[in-house]
Amino acid sequence: MPSRSLRLSQNNIVSLNQFFPIARYDSWFFLLISLLLGCSLNPVVGQENQWIAAEKLIEIPDPIGLAGPFCGLVNDSLVVAGGANFPDGMPWEIETKKGTKIWHDDVYLLERPDGNWKHVGKLPRSLGYGVAITLPEGVLLIGGSDASQHYADVYLLTYKSDQLQFQSLSALPVRLANMAGMLIDDKIYVVGGSHTPGEQAASNRVFSVVVRELLGNQQAAVWSEESPLPGNGRLLPGIAAMGSDLFVFGGAEIVSEADQRRRHYLQNGFKLSLKQAQQQSSKHQQARDQVNRSVWQPIADLPVPLVATPFPSPAIGPNHFLVCGGDDGSRVGFEPIDQHPGFNGTCWGYHVITNTWMEMGSLQKPTVTTQIVPWQDHFVIPSGEVRPGVRSASVTSLRLVSPTPSFGIINYVSLVVYLLIVFGIGLLAAGKIVNTNQFFRADQSIPWWAAGLSIFATMLSSITFMSIPAQGFSIGWNLFVGSIYVILTPLVAYVYVPYFRKLDITSAYEFLEIRFNLAVRLFASLQFILFQLGRIAVVLFLPSLALATVAGVNIYVSIVLVGVLCMAYTMLGGMKAVIWTDAVQAVILLGGALIALIAIIDRVPGGVGQIISVADEGQKFFHSLSWSWDTTIATGWAIMFGSIFSNLFSYTASQDVVQRYLTTSDQKMAGRAIWVNAIMAPLAQALFFAIGTGLFAFYYYHPHKLHPAIANDGIFPFFVVQELPVGLAGLIVAAVFAASQSTVSSSLNSLATAVVTDFYRRFQPQASDRRALSLARFVTLIAGLIGIGLAIVLASLGEIRSLWEIFIAVLSLFGGSVSGLFFMGMFTTKTHGTGAMVGALASVAVVMWMFFSGGLFWWYSVAGVFVCVFVGYTVSLLTPQFTANKNFR
Repeated sequence: MPSRSLRLSQNNIVSLNQFFPIARYDSWFFLLISLLLGCSLNPVVGQENQWIAAEKLIEIPDPIGLAGPFCGLVNDSLVVAGGANFPDGMPWEIETKKGTKIWHDDVYLLERPDGNWKHVGKLPRSLGYGVAITLPEGVLLIGGSDASQHYADVYLLTYKSDQLQFQSLSALPVRLANMAGMLIDDKIYVVGGSHTPGEQAASNRVFSVVVRELLGNQQAAVWSEESPLPGNGRLLPGIAAMGSDLFVFGGAEIVSEADQRRRHYLQNGFKLSLKQAQQQSSKHQQARDQVNRSVWQPIADLPVPLVATPFPSPAIGPNHFLVCGGDDGSRVGFEPIDQHPGFNGTCWGYHVITNTWMEMGSLQKPTVTTQIVPWQDHFVIPSGEVRPGVRSASVTSLRLVSPTPSFGIINYVSLVVYLLIVFGIGLLAAGKIVNTNQFFRADQSIPWWAAGLSIFATMLSSITFMSIPAQGFSIGWNLFVGSIYVILTPLVAYVYVPYFRKLDITSAYEFLEIRFNLAVRLFASLQFILFQLGRIAVVLFLPSLALATVAGVNIYVSIVLVGVLCMAYTMLGGMKAVIWTDAVQAVILLGGALIALIAIIDRVPGGVGQIISVADEGQKFFHSLSWSWDTTIATGWAIMFGSIFSNLFSYTASQDVVQRYLTTSDQKMAGRAIWVNAIMAPLAQALFFAIGTGLFAFYYYHPHKLHPAIANDGIFPFFVVQELPVGLAGLIVAAVFAASQSTVSSSLNSLATAVVTDFYRRFQPQASDRRALSLARFVTLIAGLIGIGLAIVLASLGEIRSLWEIFIAVLSLFGGSVSGLFFMGMFTTKTHGTGAMVGALASVAVVMWMFFSGGLFWWYSVAGVFVCVFVGYTVSLLTPQFTANKNFR
């Protein structure tokens, strides 16, 4: 990432605006839109910079306090062990034979935050300034020092039956103290420090060990050396981890000046990609001491130099870690030293996506040279040093203050009015439904443009509206290469649609019985039904999560509200209600997205040009996209082929889309509807990726506006409510609901179509049309209730990975085999029903194996289609006694 001075260069902005003139006028566009909507230009802004709340727990029993103690959890109780202080006076009183630094071996334990400390034993020796790591088995004590030397010893501290026990484990390769360390996944990392007393030099070495190897081989040499830190080494650095990245920042290096050595306070920091480091290390098995340092990448400088900040800095939210003050060096040499005001108490948050620091609050009496321990739902900083030589017995407990939503009455009015309008449009457009042809196929009276908008709205769900901006914000435009799936349009328009129209079917899966047999039809229909139930749950959950995050509405209430509304107009109005509300919702969601993008541009210095510049330097376009054939990562090939084959299911074998082909008056009109979607879909994806890019630039310039608790999938609605004018925010949140409703209503109607046509009518052909219509409405109700229930389960799971990835994975799990069946039915004449069913089952088995073995989800649909076609066709050739329906064509 470049320096902020480069990005804020006025010359840079002016030159870019010459190429992007809209950046000079976007404020006028935004003002006009706001005035037309009758909105105030005062954004809804939450509380800033006070996102950390601190409280005091009971002080440790040592009345003076300790610096450099070992701190961790054993049996969910807080442990503070060892450390050093000056019990006889301050270090500057050495001429009076006071000020001798004493190391301690006492071990104190606090069983609960509101309890009392108790002395539970002693360390094997007096020790401090090492690293403590909390494990399920106990607390690891790594390295450290006493008055005479540093140590390489490693012990496991356990506390059972009121007995303190120590187990000696494999020692560090070198003696080490004044370092930082932490546990990441199953591996411990120890960084920096010094090898001998007296601060003659700082270490830049990085050591690691796998926990299970350390605990299983007590005396074996299992420590490895990682790529060294750039520079001369660091004493008392900060350390943090996010995902598979290790961050090291601040600390002090030892420099020589006038035949003396002194600390140089550091402000810079570096990031180590642990995955990349592992790959580099594997290439240097014969020369580990020459591992390539390029795996360490610089990060943005700290706002101020910081030494001895409590470590490890904890992760707060999905993309931030917290740095709780430290010695910034600004008061070195302060006189008189006994009146030193203390260290820097500012708490800083680092955002790993935008590579920015922001102020999150401050501590009144910060302590340094200690550790920070996550305990229950708080972060605890026990004891430490409050100013040079002076310790504190205080124990500070910190917690992240949740954002205070402020949606406002006007925004609620906008949202409620939208919901009522959609409900009214659905009922008015549908009229009175008297037969299943009206309920399922809208009497084949839908205009081509409305059918096209409906296909577009169905495919562009709330997943698109929220997760694609989140992808653009966090990763870049990599997934946009998946829009190549529109190359399927001619295949769908000129091959598949004529088949469906010629057969005059209601359910797409009727084709499979005509071509193969009943078992194949029922298998495919059941796959579709299961997929739609999962899809309903996800697209109900997303907007409800957004509203809960930004407006404080209970997430479960939101899920039920949206689900019930969709069930109501789908049950009453059938396919006509679905299509006409889809058409309106398509306009609303695109309009809302455009307005939001203009608002983002308005708030970034330099407008469009600077957004492009910042995003390019932040590698938020296609910079991270690999075109290798490594099937374990999301390369460009994986995204392209995965998108093509997953959308092959959506456009050729999924009832919710195929059903739209059957609602127009003839084949020509159906083809036009398909081309409408083909034109709009990639443009809409580009729009939503652009929103994500704009959000990246906005929060780069305004990092203090992004609350750490906001997950990536909630970043867009959070911006909308916090930054957009009152009323306008409600309309755009309504667009999120529009995206959700269009998908849910389509899923409900098509699911009911599949159940009634493929199961009920197939086995009860004598049943009356009126009875079938009643059953269709009942199935709509039941499916809606199941979808609502599954969405509530999702909400109860807490933080989960990207919902876009979840949706693609679920789609691929169910879609590959069904797509393969339709492909064989359309393009082969020798495939018979038994072969097709064997191929479909083999496809499901292979994809499930890939899923449980951790295979990359982009390849699920590719493998599913290929396995289904290959196995199905091969089995048919090998079993000619089963004749295919050659007369089908």
